This record gives sequence, structure tokens and C-alpha cells, in this order.
Amino acid sequence: MFEIIAFDADDTLWKNEDNYLDVLHKLQHILSRFASPADVETILNEAEHRNVPYYGYGIKSYILSCLETAVIATKDQLTSKETRKILDLGKYMVDVEVELLDHVQEAIETLSSKYALMLLTKGDLLDQERKLARSGLAPHFQYIEIVSGKQPENYAAILKRYQIEPSRFLMIGNSLRSDILPVIAIGGQAVHIPHASTWVHERVDPSEAAHHDYHELASIQMLPAWLEEYKHHRH
Repeated sequence: MFEIIAFDADDTLWKNEDNYLDVLHKLQHILSRFASPADVETILNEAEHRNVPYYGYGIKSYILSCLETAVIATKDQLTSKETRKILDLGKYMVDVEVELLDHVQEAIETLSSKYALMLLTKGDLLDQERKLARSGLAPHFQYIEIVSGKQPENYAAILKRYQIEPSRFLMIGNSLRSDILPVIAIGGQAVHIPHASTWVHERVDPSEAAHHDYHELASIQMLPAWLEEYKHHRH
């Protein structure tokens, strides 16, 4: 049925966006004498959008955008003490514990005994390798792909390398923009498992996704049973 089932990592397997929101709140506190919390968030969102083509995704990119936000918000009055505090936020993010989402451990253990699983995530290589090692899930994944982006061409290149027909590839993730729509675009299958916190740059207007043929589950806990039912209907 499916030769490979691939999983996104951040906010599909473990908490991630909550850590970024935590650091946003700390940044807002550091810059509180210069700008309102809403203004800090707006400046940061704009900086991240500008900087992704330069720095990619992940903690290092985020902290560079936080520093740029601070320079803008303080109108070039950023002190070395405030700079150090922002740099320390990056180290705090690196050191934070990896917290698996509910039911992930059981679902991945169950599925890895029946299917070839792939971790397919975008972001900083060192950061994602570190989180995977700390998660304890690494032994369950037969393949690991950490990519700089998740456009249709990125998925197509991976499937070509593994010599897999798109129809025999299933992607599981929380982001419609990165995990679901690009896979559907190349003829693959996808299951959307929404997460409560979604990065603003990953959000998709529901009308944009409404005309695409993908599946949605409320929890990863439902995935093993859904796969069995899907297999039954295919036969």
C-alpha cells in the first residue's frame, strides 16, 4: 500500500511552536521600554519573513531575527547587555527538553513494526538531529531526511532518490502549507493532524485547502486504526 510513511517532526511529534512563543514573550519583556508587545511581534514576524531566504528555518534563524527586531524596535539603541540577553534566549531554546505530544510514542512504536517510517522535517540540521536524539524516537525511523524547504520539488526529489511512486507515499504533518499541500501537488497522499499552535508563516486560508484531497485526523492516536481501515477499503 504505502512504501514509506513520512512524519513531520515539529508540532507533529513533539512540541515546538510553544517554545518559540515562550521566547517571543521573553523578547517582548526585554524590549518593553522601547515597544509594545504587539509591535515587537509584528516587527519579528516581518523580520522572519524577510530572513527565511537568507537563514532558513530553526533556532539560529529565529534568534538572528530577534536581534534584528531589537535593532529596529530600539532604533539602533540596543545595548550590549540586551544583546547578550537575546543571545542567551537562543541557548535556552537549544537546551529546552524535547516533549513528545500525546500518544506519539505509542503510535510510532505501533506503526514502525508494520511500515517503513521516515522522519521528514525542515530546519537546521544540527538542531533537528539534536531534537531527534533527545526524543528517543530515532530507532523507529528507517529513513531520516532533514531538508531546507518543503516545496513540491523537495518532495519530488526525495521520492525520486528512494524510487517511490508518489501514490505509494504518505506524509503525516500539522502544517497544511508544508506537509500536506505540496505532497498532494505531486500525487502523494497526506494526513493532516492539526496542532493548537501554528507558526504564522505556516498558516493557510481554509478556502485554499478546501479543494484538495487529503485526510484529517484529530490525533495521531487515530492513525494506526485509520491506516488499517484505509488498507481494508483499498482491497
